[in-house]
Amino acid sequence: MAPVEFKNPYRPGAGHMPPHLAGRARETSEFDKLLEQDTILENMVLTGLRGAGKTVLLERWKDRAVSAGWLWVGADLSESASISEGNLAMRLLADLAVTTTAFTAVVPVPPGAGFAGTAPATSQVALTYPVLQSIYESTPGLVSDKIKGVLEFVCAVLSAHGRKKIIFAYDEAQNLSDHSAKDQFPLSVLLDVFQSIQRKDMGFMLVLAGLPTLFPKLVEARTYSERMFHVVMLGRLSEAESRDAITTPIEAVACPVTFREEAVRQIYEQSGGYPYFIQFICREVFDVFIQQFRESDHPPGVPTEAIQAKLDTDFFSGRWARITDRQRQLLWVIAMLDKDDGEFTISEIVEISGTLLAKGFSSSHANQMLVSLAEHGLIYKNRLGRYSFAVPLMGRFILRNY
Repeated sequence: MAPVEFKNPYRPGAGHMPPHLAGRARETSEFDKLLEQDTILENMVLTGLRGAGKTVLLERWKDRAVSAGWLWVGADLSESASISEGNLAMRLLADLAVTTTAFTAVVPVPPGAGFAGTAPATSQVALTYPVLQSIYESTPGLVSDKIKGVLEFVCAVLSAHGRKKIIFAYDEAQNLSDHSAKDQFPLSVLLDVFQSIQRKDMGFMLVLAGLPTLFPKLVEARTYSERMFHVVMLGRLSEAESRDAITTPIEAVACPVTFREEAVRQIYEQSGGYPYFIQFICREVFDVFIQQFRESDHPPGVPTEAIQAKLDTDFFSGRWARITDRQRQLLWVIAMLDKDDGEFTISEIVEISGTLLAKGFSSSHANQMLVSLAEHGLIYKNRLGRYSFAVPLMGRFILRNY
C-alpha cells in the first residue's frame, strides 16, 4: 500500500522542469554543434506548439552552454519589449547587465551618472545597468548604433577577462514585431544588430524560442534571416520517448505506485506524445492511484474521461470561449479533415465544408476567418501558405465537444 505522504513527481505547468526530460537528443545535438562555432555563422530558432517543451529545453540548453564556457543572457520577450526600439534596447541592456555586473572595466563617467563623489574622467567600475545605459546614451546614431556600441564595448571587456562568447536567449520571441505605422521596428533592429556584430567576429549568438509563427516573422522582417538561423522544430515525443517520460519519474525514486502497461498505453494515446499533456495526465493518474490504493486492494484503473474533461477545462476551453459560433463551425470543419495537428489548406476547407454544411465556406470567407483565428492564437500559417492548429490536439477537443 502506498504511503499517503508520497509526493507526486509530475510537474505540469508553463516551463516547469519535468522530473525526467525524455527525448530531444537530436535537437540537443544540433544545439551543441552551434556551441562549437568560433565565428558565429548560425543562430538558433527553437519553435513548436504550446506544450511541446520549448521553455524546458531552453533551460536544459542553458546548462550545456554554461558548461561549454558560454555566458548566458536571456528572459521572456513580453509584448511590452516589442512596443518600440527603445523598449527593446532597454530589455537587452537589462538582461546583459545581470551577466556583466561580474566584470569591471575603465569607462567614462559622465556628469550625473549617479556615482558618488567627484567623478574623474574615467573610473574602474562594474558593468552594471547604469553603466551600460550611460554607454548607450553617449553613443551617437540610431538605436541600432547605440546597441552595437554597447555590445562592442562589452565584447572588448569580456575578451580582456578571457571570456568571448555570450548567448542571448529569448523565449516567447513570437511577441516581437515591427510596427511600421508607428515607425518602430524593434524586430528588424534586433536582427540588424546581431548580423552586424557577428560580421565583426564578435561571439554573441542569438537563440530565439517561440510558436511556429516566429520564423516567418523573422523572414518577413529581414529576408537574410533564412541564412542567419538554424530552425529546430519541436514536435511530439515518440512512443518510446513518451513511455520514458511516463515511467522514469516513479521508477527513479522507487515509488510504490507503478503504471501497468495498459495505463502507460492509455496515457500515451491520450497525451498525443506532447510533454505538457504527459505531465498533466500523469499527475492526475498518480493522485487517483494513490487514493485507490488507500481505499481498495483492487488494481486501479485510469479515469480517462474524467481526466480528459479536466484537461479540456484547464487547457482548451478558455481559447474556445473567445471565438464566434461561425468560427467554431470552421474549426469543426478543419477537425473533420482528420489531420491530427497536420497541415491543411483553404481549398481542403472549402471542399469538405460543401459536404458537411448546408452553407459551406468560400475561399475568401475561409481566408478572412483564418486570419482572425490566427490573431486568437488558434491557427497559424507557415511560409508555404498552409495552415495548422496552433494548439496541440485542438482537433480532438473540437470533435469531443462541438
